[in-house]
Amino acid sequence: MREKWNQRYAEQDISKPSPASVLADYSYLLPATGLALDLACGLGGNAVYLARQRLDVTAWDISDVAIARLNSTAKTEGLLLRTQVRDVELQPPTPISFDVIVVSYFLSRSLFAPIAAALRPGGVLFYQTFGIEQPAGSSGPSNPQFRLQPNELIKVFSDLRVLVYRDEGLVGDSSQGLRNTVMLVAQKV
Repeated sequence: MREKWNQRYAEQDISKPSPASVLADYSYLLPATGLALDLACGLGGNAVYLARQRLDVTAWDISDVAIARLNSTAKTEGLLLRTQVRDVELQPPTPISFDVIVVSYFLSRSLFAPIAAALRPGGVLFYQTFGIEQPAGSSGPSNPQFRLQPNELIKVFSDLRVLVYRDEGLVGDSSQGLRNTVMLVAQKV
C-alpha cells in the first residue's frame, strides 16, 4: 500500500496543496484554538490550511513521500506541523485526543468509530469523500467499496451533532451542484 501511494505522490506536480472544500467552505466552524489532525493527509493541503488558522496541527499519512513533501511545504511557509508516516488503519487516533479532525478523500469504514471517539467534547469533524452516486465521467475510485452510500456518514456519525451535510447524488440536474462528493461537518457534544 505504501508503495502505491508513494508513487502517486511522487508523480503529482502540486506546488501548493489546497484544502478540501468542506474545510475551506466551513472554516468558520473551526475553534479558535486546539489540536487538529489531518488524517491520511496526503500532500497536506488540510494540514497547511489548519496551521495557517493557528491551530496546533498533526498530520499522518502512510506515504513517506507525501510526508516529506508536506514537511518541505511547511518549512517553506514557516509553519509548525507535527507529521508522522503512519498507517492510520493499524494505528488509529486515541480517544479524546483532538479538537478538530479532517478526513478528505480517504475512506476506511473501520476508522469511523475511532475517529468519533478521538474527538474531544466540542470537537469538530470535517469529512469529505466520494459518494456512490456519480454522474458519468466523474473522477474517483471505480471500486464501490471506496465510495459512500447515500446518508452513510449521517448514520455512522449519528452520535455527533450534524452541522453541515451535503450528498446531492444524482437528484435533479446532475450537471450542476456538488456531485460525486459527500461532505459532513459534525460536532461531538
